[in-house]
Amino acid sequence: MKIQERTGAGAGRSAAPAQASVGDRLPTPPRERKPALAALAVLLILVGALGATMLVLQAGDRIEVIKVEKEIPAGASVTDADVTSVMVAEDAGINYIRWEQLDTLKTMKAKTTIYADTVVQGQMFSAKSSLPEGKASVGLALKEGQYPADIKPGDIVAAYRVGGAGSSSNDSDDTDSGASGSSSGALVDGARVNTVADDSDSTVSTGSKTLTLLVDQADAAALASAAAAGEVAIVHVPGN
Repeated sequence: MKIQERTGAGAGRSAAPAQASVGDRLPTPPRERKPALAALAVLLILVGALGATMLVLQAGDRIEVIKVEKEIPAGASVTDADVTSVMVAEDAGINYIRWEQLDTLKTMKAKTTIYADTVVQGQMFSAKSSLPEGKASVGLALKEGQYPADIKPGDIVAAYRVGGAGSSSNDSDDTDSGASGSSSGALVDGARVNTVADDSDSTVSTGSKTLTLLVDQADAAALASAAAAGEVAIVHVPGN
């Protein structure tokens, strides 16, 4: 009898484990929204896209212009050897001289010294040579030995009278004629070399050079007179 009672009591129990009720689960924390970061990401994307667009537009509006590779003295013109072409972004506010205008540029004169690696603009040149106030340009035909071997445009030089036929008798005349000269005994002190050209007329080079010097007007007559007599020597002075 006892065995049967125990068996009956166990028959009413379920073999499956009891499940926890829904109310016993831990609550899930809500996701934290960050609208500021999302807006910043969108802004960065827009800025990047705008920058890329501007670069593409600028690359499509480039023009070929003239750049000076060698220094151009005031009053001088450019040659093919002095310039090269570069590509720049077109800008209506900058008066670039385009590469196809090079032949026209060769006929013009530099208003002031134009230094190497300068992208030239129209206002740097004029149709006429515009010498500074109180200055004159004097041409000299010099033989080898009457000039430094490394002389070039832009150099600062002094011009001295050297011995020649009749030079001793003319020295006093030049002094009395009112030529200013300088306290150092030079005909001209501190002149700037504008142009230098080799003697290209001879099949065999004679070593002669033709120079133009920018000098004070008061010194121009004495220098031109000595140059005509072939009695001028050029030397470098401090200031180069």
